[in-house]
Amino acid sequence: MNVGTLSHNNSKFNSYSDEELFEHYKNSNSSAYMGELFNRYTHLVYGSCMKYLKNTVDAEEAVMEIFEKLLINAYKYKVDFFKSWLFIVTKNHCLQKLNQKSKEISISNSENNSEFMEFQPDIHLNDESELENKTKQLKPAMEQLKDEQKQCVELFYLEGKSYKEIADITDYSIKNVKSYIQNGKRNLKKILSSIKMLFL
Repeated sequence: MNVGTLSHNNSKFNSYSDEELFEHYKNSNSSAYMGELFNRYTHLVYGSCMKYLKNTVDAEEAVMEIFEKLLINAYKYKVDFFKSWLFIVTKNHCLQKLNQKSKEISISNSENNSEFMEFQPDIHLNDESELENKTKQLKPAMEQLKDEQKQCVELFYLEGKSYKEIADITDYSIKNVKSYIQNGKRNLKKILSSIKMLFL
């Protein structure tokens, strides 16, 4: 299925939240609801895929795969905060693709008696149900951050913005942006330590 065919620009969905659209899709199986979510987030998901895959062809393919996965498996998930959940799913999907590509390279090199190459992602890959649970825990923790820390952390980790882009959006200096992100990350870890949840 080509997810691109689901793209719509229907004003009747403007009043729906992301979470409402997702639930309506699950209940009706109408592609129009997922098409609206595609419209809202395809460019952000693509940017996140580019951050990890570093290749336009692979990134475009990953975007299609992610939304196709949502079309097929949406009924499995209960999502309280769609945006952050989608970015975690995107990150996990990209790391899986990188891991698979690394395995293919390793096998090829091994067959050619070349040096064995191994890629290890910087986080442990969990299944999406576990990631969803972590997202539910992360949301209330984020609300406890100072406003400037919360804003910068969301832009950097959930939307994949660079320091400069965040500075342009928020009017903070790049130095302050870095400080807010570092302090926000440290405070999140403190908040989440009681439930033993690792952020990042």
